[in-house]
Amino acid sequence: MDLVQLQRQFVDYRTSLYHEGFLDEQFTQLQELQDENNPDFVVEVVSLFFEDSERLLNELARALEQQSIDYKRIDAHVHQLKGSSSSIGAQRVQKVCIAFRNYCEEQNVEGCLKCLQQVWHEYSLVKTKLESLFQLEQQILTAGGSIPM
Repeated sequence: MDLVQLQRQFVDYRTSLYHEGFLDEQFTQLQELQDENNPDFVVEVVSLFFEDSERLLNELARALEQQSIDYKRIDAHVHQLKGSSSSIGAQRVQKVCIAFRNYCEEQNVEGCLKCLQQVWHEYSLVKTKLESLFQLEQQILTAGGSIPM
């Protein structure tokens, strides 16, 4: 595949992530912070998001398995996940976290478990999509091209 095709594919793919609601303008703002002095800024920030999210999701799963559920603790984890997903523009993850927090407030274990599954699902999707976007980006750079904005 030639460079122009790769760049077109990159633009189309990135556009689809916005249209499908995976990303919002916060991701664009994150990209604008990247420059030649810090060329891996977005990948580094998103990688930290992945690590943090997986830790939080695993903690949430453990907390919801307890005999006596600490909804305040669960809500704090969900709030943290909501904030970090918002900061990178992972819109669909953020939206599920809002519903999850409502179930915490109601102390509804079934609702919380359902939301945990939805958050895992949306998180897995956005992770796969962003990894694909970064791979395309890497192919363009390796071919000597620049990333279209």
